[in-house]
Amino acid sequence: MSVKLRFAPSPTGLIHVGNIRTALMNSLFCRKHGGTFLLRLDDTDEERSTEEFSQAIQEDLTWLGLTYDEVFKQSERYVRYNKIRDELIAKGLLYPCYETPEELERKRKRLLARGKPPIYDRSALALTEEQRKSYDDAGQKPHWRFKLTHEMIEFTDLIRGEVAIDAATVSDPVLIRADGSYLYTLCSVIDDADYKITHIIRGEDHVTNTAVQVQIFKAIGAEVPKFAHHPLLTDDKGEKLSKRIGGLSVRSLREKGLEPQTILSYLARIGTSDPVEPHKMLKDIVGGFDISRISHSPARFVTHDMENLNSQIVASYDFSEIEIRLKKHAPEADAKFWNGVKFNLKYFSDVAEWYHIIFGNPENIAIPEDKDYLTLALSELQKLDWSTDVWKIWTNTLKATSGRNGKKLFMPLRQALTGMSHGPEMEVIIYLLGSEKIIQRMENAIDSL
Repeated sequence: MSVKLRFAPSPTGLIHVGNIRTALMNSLFCRKHGGTFLLRLDDTDEERSTEEFSQAIQEDLTWLGLTYDEVFKQSERYVRYNKIRDELIAKGLLYPCYETPEELERKRKRLLARGKPPIYDRSALALTEEQRKSYDDAGQKPHWRFKLTHEMIEFTDLIRGEVAIDAATVSDPVLIRADGSYLYTLCSVIDDADYKITHIIRGEDHVTNTAVQVQIFKAIGAEVPKFAHHPLLTDDKGEKLSKRIGGLSVRSLREKGLEPQTILSYLARIGTSDPVEPHKMLKDIVGGFDISRISHSPARFVTHDMENLNSQIVASYDFSEIEIRLKKHAPEADAKFWNGVKFNLKYFSDVAEWYHIIFGNPENIAIPEDKDYLTLALSELQKLDWSTDVWKIWTNTLKATSGRNGKKLFMPLRQALTGMSHGPEMEVIIYLLGSEKIIQRMENAIDSL
């Protein structure tokens, strides 16, 4: 069977890691089964949806490499939604309700006070035509609810297994607001039916909504897709990530310097029984994707772990893969430079700092207490044959002549040559700088003290 899946964000803001995890699962499942991947922009919330966010979503997906085969906006399909709306009204499955939000809240509180679940009592179904007309004549517009059949709604979830929900424990859902605008549920079902979506992968917060949608699919004579509901993301303490999700938009992660491959590699594996590994190609992630391996427990999103993975992704790049990109940060950089510093980069943009250290004039941070030691070091250095293993011979000689070892032996040399207290191995630094620069920097460090 040919599969077709969709990612359906609302263009009311930037997409974040939670959205992308859902999009990625749909994309991976689709690509693994040779199917079609559709982007649907759920923009029926006309007050909050913007063209700017629609464009941003598509740009972020493209940057990540999550390509799609089709795209459309729900705002283009009102004629279709209205047709199905009228058919459901004619069947008595969509009925008008005139309670105000305040009245519904009072009903809810009374039920809770009596220890009962706050389920809508269907009192609107008892209204006579005359009563409805009086509301209409008074200018009170109704909202519209779908009349659920009170039965067990059962479906097989590809992640959670068998799911059964008693429709009698669920309120008849509001599908149309009093102002005539559509809520998510009805439009989504119509679109999934019309576009022949075969599988829907989304967060577990949609499970009850899925039960409702199953009945709506049947009510409009459509085939019910297969569903999979994945656990939501939590932070490293196990708390809901939603409270700080704004700082984890794809746009903010991109600006921070994370590679798209890092984000995909990380989100594809957290919450599964598989190890998180760096992958440079989406096809490699596709090959290892198995929806049955997604855990029933929440997936922990730990920013620090993703940043560590980013370092591995950056270090995996061959010079040929990033040569053009590298020139923007390090115009004179070559393969020798890249291979020397890439294992010390947290973000790709960090290469600019090491470019300045190797090709520029880093600030000297030598301290006065090390002046005699650096003077000795320069003297010993000038005696060496540069065709030999300079760093090893130089430091072994200094260890014997100065009596220093460990940090006191190595750190002053690193600081004098790089202006840093950390970085690539000094053998690499020596190799990249060359004898002329090393001697000049040692002299400059001594003169500054």
